[in-house]
Amino acid sequence: MLVCRTDLAVEAAQLLREQGEAAGRLEGVQSIESLREGYGVTTVRVLNEQGAQALGKPQGTYVTLELDGLLRREEGAFPRAVRALAAELNALLPLPPRAPVLVAGLGNRAITPDAVGPKAADNTLVTRHLVEQAAEHFGSFRPVTALAAGVLGTTGMESGELLAAVVEKIRPACVLAVDALAARSAARLCRTVQLADTGITPGAGVGNSRKALNAQTLGVPVVAIGVPTVVDAATLARDLLAGSENGEREPAALQGGGLIVTPKDIDAQVADISKVIGYGINLALQPGLTVEDVDMLLS
Repeated sequence: MLVCRTDLAVEAAQLLREQGEAAGRLEGVQSIESLREGYGVTTVRVLNEQGAQALGKPQGTYVTLELDGLLRREEGAFPRAVRALAAELNALLPLPPRAPVLVAGLGNRAITPDAVGPKAADNTLVTRHLVEQAAEHFGSFRPVTALAAGVLGTTGMESGELLAAVVEKIRPACVLAVDALAARSAARLCRTVQLADTGITPGAGVGNSRKALNAQTLGVPVVAIGVPTVVDAATLARDLLAGSENGEREPAALQGGGLIVTPKDIDAQVADISKVIGYGINLALQPGLTVEDVDMLLS
């Protein structure tokens, strides 16, 4: 039987529905749909161990933003997406106004589908040094540090090891970890953002799981911000065959097992969604700023 690989809780819940289970009625899982700035929001809460086993996700809250209008270049789509992400992020983990935060951009900058984390870190307004060295001008800002942790193959260190050392040194109130994810559906690539208060396991979506980054391993709350940039080829084949005369064939038997599929314009899409995430983080952590302010400060 083919296992549908996905990092998205909303897709895991959809799989349950397809198998005859309603996620909203499943013991231990709650699913709520709403709108934020004109974008669809699905909040999936895994309430107990039964729900965790059913979805294959740790207990916690998973918020999914559907940013289709961003790819269609609708008028005002970018600032609305930024404000929506900031609002959902603040609701997920409210923080005292001056509490320091570490933004961790996970992934490999040299591989475009895996570059969401580093590029989001590039779009993050770092203020810790300004608050410490020029308090008369920047004392009202939250101290924010950003780190593009790199990957084991280029640094010789696990990202979790590096983050643990940095957390121990600067003592942030929380870590925001940004990473690329894998989706079940190609329609979700680079247009869905998932926020989770459960942390993240880098590389899990492509079968290369590393050390988990969460409150247990880092000692502080970890909110994961992820964007699906790839889909497993066998999973994609299953969806393409569904409903056709070949729909009963097992896609895992087809050639292409282990292949990962990504959009042809992935470079432009990663650049766009990384900017939304970076700006959304800025508005969430510095609530006195606007999108225009962030543009000016990062230029």
